[in-house]
Amino acid sequence: MDGKLIIFSAPSGSGKTTIVKHLLAENTNLGFSISACTRDRRGRSEENGKDYYFLTPEDFKQKIDGGEFVEWEEVYTGAFYGTLKSEIERVWATGKHVLFDVDVQGGLKLKDYYGEKALAVFVQVPDEETLRQRLIGRGSETEESLSKRLFKVHFEMSFKNRFDVILVNDDLETSLNKAQKLVDDFVQKNEVPAKGAIL
Repeated sequence: MDGKLIIFSAPSGSGKTTIVKHLLAENTNLGFSISACTRDRRGRSEENGKDYYFLTPEDFKQKIDGGEFVEWEEVYTGAFYGTLKSEIERVWATGKHVLFDVDVQGGLKLKDYYGEKALAVFVQVPDEETLRQRLIGRGSETEESLSKRLFKVHFEMSFKNRFDVILVNDDLETSLNKAQKLVDDFVQKNEVPAKGAIL
């Protein structure tokens, strides 16, 4: 099988994880790429090898030195996230296409590395206030962490035109349908919207 990659990237709070989970539930031909990270697990619900590969900073740096990552990023000081080459091969070996939920920098690195085998989708909310309210609604942000996230949002938004397509997530049901069509067109017909298309 000619394995492909479908990459969803977005600033935090844009809804990319909701879209990715929906696509995984609806498409048996998609397999999720599990990222590696150095942060602690959140509570008891997160599992190693299911939610993330939880590595120590030393292990992570060793794998960087060994060239084992397709992409990696120090997202916040001391917090590393990345995609292992072995993880993509693992999903392809099951006969599935790889679906990603990654940060903006990581998404672009994956697209650069895999080229036409990859579809890179940037998920965007209609405006910053919507994003701010979503982040506050999570109930996990302090004033300081919210400020940091919003600063990062501005930075990440500056890269959106480097993605194959921008998916504006203003109505979830509509966005899920658009995301499904993007996946179907790319996987079945190898069709990609015109560069920088906004859906």
